Amino acid sequence: MSQNDFGVIELVDQDRVYPGSRFSEVRDAMFANPYQKVWGAPGEPPLPFVMPTFFDMLRALWRGRHFLTQAAERSVDARSDLRWGPDEKGFRRIVHPWGVVLTGLWEITEDSGYTGYFQKGSKALVVARYSNGGAVKRGKPRGQGIAGKLFPTTDPHHKEPLQTANFFTIDDIVGASTRYINDVDFVNAPNVTLSNDWATSPIVMTAGVVFAITDKDPTERQLHEVAELGKPRDLPTRAPRFMRLKLAPGHPRIEGEDLDSRDELLAMMFDKGDPTPRREIVFTIEVTEDGEVTGRTGFKKGTFRNWRRIGALTFDNAVVSYNGDHVLHFHHPNWRIDRNDPATRFRPAPTGSEAEKTEAM
Repeated sequence: MSQNDFGVIELVDQDRVYPGSRFSEVRDAMFANPYQKVWGAPGEPPLPFVMPTFFDMLRALWRGRHFLTQAAERSVDARSDLRWGPDEKGFRRIVHPWGVVLTGLWEITEDSGYTGYFQKGSKALVVARYSNGGAVKRGKPRGQGIAGKLFPTTDPHHKEPLQTANFFTIDDIVGASTRYINDVDFVNAPNVTLSNDWATSPIVMTAGVVFAITDKDPTERQLHEVAELGKPRDLPTRAPRFMRLKLAPGHPRIEGEDLDSRDELLAMMFDKGDPTPRREIVFTIEVTEDGEVTGRTGFKKGTFRNWRRIGALTFDNAVVSYNGDHVLHFHHPNWRIDRNDPATRFRPAPTGSEAEKTEAM
């Protein structure tokens, strides 16, 4: 996909009908076209990378003054898990274009006081994507994030399509200089520090303004989808305000100056030149109600206290692929004035969409 080709970035008819997905279908699509058939093997090409720039935003604006708004609306309204497009090439991400897809298991092991798949005993297959907002190499500001897609089953071969629940976590939307993934706090209410990277800041500001118009808050991503997954409709929703994912203790620190973060993550699981995963990657799942986000768009700071570990996110396979960067789609949970009340949704559901029927899953 060329620099000037954004694919089908807006909401289309296929996005309006969402019967759900099969875990195996999504997983197999991610592993169908890796950039390297065997990560780190001799003769494999380097992982692709083109630094996102403000000119990408200008190209998008050149497509039409409503183009970026349509892209933001699609990210909120489209529940599709895979967006192939008519040419089967997917769409181009303007932000967070490069990433690693991971598959594994979400498991809640402690009493949480929350509903849905935050309840103790909940287990769900997960397809996640680790990505960077700008640069990918160590030593430069990187907005490191993890988006996740929960399937309410532990059977990887389930036959019936299932509706998924999506979540988003990131450290700083603009980027931070954290050297090791081991030290990153992935939170659903990330910091925004424009001064961390003035080169990326215009992209973040433009996207933030457009997203704020579309769905009120351009930074914090609420967690009600996970709290409503599998929940009886007559049971009131209770979702945590804040969630943090953090690499569990015991993982090695991968050394290397100018190390690509994708290589850093893959090295935790694979040995170079060996296609078989040798180690699991485990993130703790932590929640809290004790915190606040201060500041304005462009300069936001989250302060959190009393994190409680309630479970773990365990990944047993990973891939860097074209479909992971261009076809896999994560629905942004719509903003609610009261995160536990579907009736307070800020943005109306798209007319005629099956999503209207699945607002409270």
